[in-house]
Amino acid sequence: MAAIQQGSGVACGLIDPAPAPVCAGPCGLRYDFNLGARLSLPPGNWRVRLSDVATHNTLFETTLEGGFVSSGKKYYVPFRVEAWLNGEPVFDHTLSLCGREVLVQCPVGTLGDVLAWFPYADRFARQHGCRLTCSMSPVLIPLFAERYPEIRFLAPDEVDPAEFYATYYLGLFFDDDESAWQPADFRLVGLARTAGYILGVDPSDTPACIDCPPGRPIAEPYACIAVQSTTQCKYWNNPQGWLSVVRALKARGLRVLCIDQKPCHGHGLTWTQLPNGAEDFTGEVPLAERARQLMHAELFVGLSSGLSWLAWSVGTPVVMISGFTHPTNEFFTPYRVFNPHACNSCWNDPRHRFDHADFFWCPRHRGSERQFECTRLITAEQVTDTIARVPPRAEQARENDR
Repeated sequence: MAAIQQGSGVACGLIDPAPAPVCAGPCGLRYDFNLGARLSLPPGNWRVRLSDVATHNTLFETTLEGGFVSSGKKYYVPFRVEAWLNGEPVFDHTLSLCGREVLVQCPVGTLGDVLAWFPYADRFARQHGCRLTCSMSPVLIPLFAERYPEIRFLAPDEVDPAEFYATYYLGLFFDDDESAWQPADFRLVGLARTAGYILGVDPSDTPACIDCPPGRPIAEPYACIAVQSTTQCKYWNNPQGWLSVVRALKARGLRVLCIDQKPCHGHGLTWTQLPNGAEDFTGEVPLAERARQLMHAELFVGLSSGLSWLAWSVGTPVVMISGFTHPTNEFFTPYRVFNPHACNSCWNDPRHRFDHADFFWCPRHRGSERQFECTRLITAEQVTDTIARVPPRAEQARENDR
């Protein structure tokens, strides 16, 4: 989960727009929608109005003797921009994305967020009929490029901001008190659905279409697990939990593959090892190969992490264990494991600002015996009972064919 900090200009970590608006208008004015509505005016006696054609609200109106006007809202708004020079109307333009070059930016350094958000960018392009470019980490582009040939994919350093009529920025905007970057706080609407709100499209869950190599990687039936994460609150902090899961999966006749990036991870005195009995499939494996491993697994057991989003995207049943997030934060899975009797959902509580630099972040109970109880009190039995409800893949396929 990647945080985006807001500064005086574009959100940090994303690409700045061209310094001046890229579209030429009458009387020397220039305009675009690359950081909200932007209007540059030469010297003169100007009056400018920005409005929302959907809500019929005037958002901003002023007189000026030339200069630069920019809307406060940076997410998708169906703007109307009007300008008068010496009292005469000279410019009246309503945002129209059909056939236009549009950029949607995804932050780098994160897997789950982009998997969650990209389907909304595709939905946006289809809704508006625009020529969409998506910028994202080059590591992720192979997952999407073949499945979405009508979308252009670029790494951030390949983007020329001057090409675009409009740009939209996807991210987790923690300190957006003025709702400039998102119309609804992501902590309230959920990690994935925030992209739907930012882009003004249907926010219902939709998995991305993922490209991966053909064929089963392993002949025998198997399950995948992933036990590692980036901060301790995301881990399953029950010390016996994963050992019980491995035993339960093996009792179903499954090989158990641990597909984390690292076999061991942690900080200070707290480290999590690959569970005893699981096969070590960790390492720097291309994401397309990880997708293939997950696609043919009977099920995936993991945390609120990118690999869970990848498993969901390829249609594999996901048993997701998380307490620091509320179940509404992620995609719906009937196999979500959550203990409402413990402290929970601090990530979704706007009173608590997540600190990515604090590996042991626990805003309500740090340093007490209740620290990380959100997952420590998720019992092994609750998880193995949930695993038992996942039908074999052959049985799932028969059910889907009915």
